[in-house]
Amino acid sequence: MKTHKPPSHLSAEAKSIWAKLCDEFTLTDAGALELLRAGLEAFDRAQSARASIDKVGMVVKDRFGAVKPHPLIPCERDSRAAYVHALKILGMDIVDTPTAGPGRPPRGY
Repeated sequence: MKTHKPPSHLSAEAKSIWAKLCDEFTLTDAGALELLRAGLEAFDRAQSARASIDKVGMVVKDRFGAVKPHPLIPCERDSRAAYVHALKILGMDIVDTPTAGPGRPPRGY
């Protein structure tokens, strides 16, 4: 099986995710690899926005001194959504649940 190298511009964390996903899932076509690349770029963007938000805080003051939400909050949210969406499209969002059938898990789980 051919191992696909992660794009060089991805962060070390995103490269690690790339390697794990390529090891766990069979990605054979260029479209799937492009979608994974785009998803991990979104992951990196979300991480970068999160780091900036963490430095300053969830709110900032504008030039008039009014408190406003940090302007990178939508960027983080949208980038995380794009990352998760890419994983869903690739069929990588499968989670094994401990339920015996449809519905909510049993009480106490």
